[in-house]
Amino acid sequence: MPRLPVVGLLGRGLTQIKNLGFGLLFLWPSIILFSLFVFYPLIKSVYLGFYESDPLGNQGDFVGLDQYRSVLGGSDFRHSLWVTFQFTVYTVVPGIVLGLGLAMLANQKLPGISIFRTIFASTVATSVAVASMMWLTLLNPTTGLVTWLLDQAGQPRLNLLNDPDWALPAVSLTTIWLNLGLATIVFLAGLQSIPERLYESARIDGASRLGTFLHVTLPMLSPTLLFVTVIGMILAFESFGQIHILTRGGPLDATTVIVYSIYLEAFQRFDYGVAAVQAVGLFVLVLGLTGLQLRFLERRVFYQ
Repeated sequence: MPRLPVVGLLGRGLTQIKNLGFGLLFLWPSIILFSLFVFYPLIKSVYLGFYESDPLGNQGDFVGLDQYRSVLGGSDFRHSLWVTFQFTVYTVVPGIVLGLGLAMLANQKLPGISIFRTIFASTVATSVAVASMMWLTLLNPTTGLVTWLLDQAGQPRLNLLNDPDWALPAVSLTTIWLNLGLATIVFLAGLQSIPERLYESARIDGASRLGTFLHVTLPMLSPTLLFVTVIGMILAFESFGQIHILTRGGPLDATTVIVYSIYLEAFQRFDYGVAAVQAVGLFVLVLGLTGLQLRFLERRVFYQ
């Protein structure tokens, strides 16, 4: 009799191991891909951060944590970190507001609304290179549309991409436009999942449009808002193409975000050790901010 519980535990343990092996059988392609393109580069970056690089880019002397301390505590990294935070605020907040507004317009039951839904979401199919070249033309100080509008308004011409005060907002405008389609699609999906009976109950209770939006739409959209906020922040921290095409990190490093600083260190100065340290710092930063958002913002999320 005393052996029966032991036999039962062994049986359940063998069943769990069997189920785990059966699950891994389906996951092994993803595990291989993640190992090659995520886990190995991350481990390699941590490893390279312990070594200095010579002027030719070859691995130099082992310096341990000294390079991590000097790079992450240096003025260049702090500057790129500050620029990245500014860029994130400039792109995420307006992107959420505009995406939600367009989604609410696209959610109206009007004739031909599917055409407008396609127009609003079209930027999701636009590559970073195409969007950047388009905005580079629009912001051209000589022939761009923005220059023409300033002339029509009687204002002096501005070379936004070469002005340290305006370069980051200009690049942010391009990024907002580029990511607007994704935000619109996600918000539209969230709006269409809200039960109509909730709006009918609000109308019966005499709620105004603003009250309905604040007390019905926003609470029901809270999971979607959390998702768009997290994804928008990650996309902002990973932005590279539009910065490289529009400003190349300038002028005066005004648009040198962390990702572009990593590019400069690795492929312009061939200092792979410093680039690896910055990459590890970026990974820890994004991981920490994402965790904080999920921990504190999720408390305000309402699930049906």
